[in-house]
Amino acid sequence: MESRLKEGKDTVYIVNFWATWCKPCVKELANFDRVARENQDNAVRVLLVSIDDKSTLNTTVKPFVQRQDLQAEVLMLDELKPHVWIDRVDSSWSGAIPATMLVQTSTRRREFFEQEFSYVELNNKLSDFLKGTP
Repeated sequence: MESRLKEGKDTVYIVNFWATWCKPCVKELANFDRVARENQDNAVRVLLVSIDDKSTLNTTVKPFVQRQDLQAEVLMLDELKPHVWIDRVDSSWSGAIPATMLVQTSTRRREFFEQEFSYVELNNKLSDFLKGTP
């Protein structure tokens, strides 16, 4: 994931951590996808990072993504030690999902949220982030 973030120097990334078995995650995915579609022409990218077991990629995750018609970029987390990558994302993260991080790579600015987002809440957070307000 870190290498993917470094690719877009002037891009704001909305990184959402989710899983197919997480009901609040599944409920909010459409909101992230809508924001991704609405910002296709802007320097905003949505990365949906599945934390499902990688052995379920072909049997569960890919079919789920297709059924949901997700247009945002979907990545599969490939980490064996959750405590290590959780701390790399944000030291305050308990590991609960859904969790979302807003990142501006060029300025190294990050904001982290351990919560479910409605479309309006997500859009407001993105707008505030783009303006530079917390």
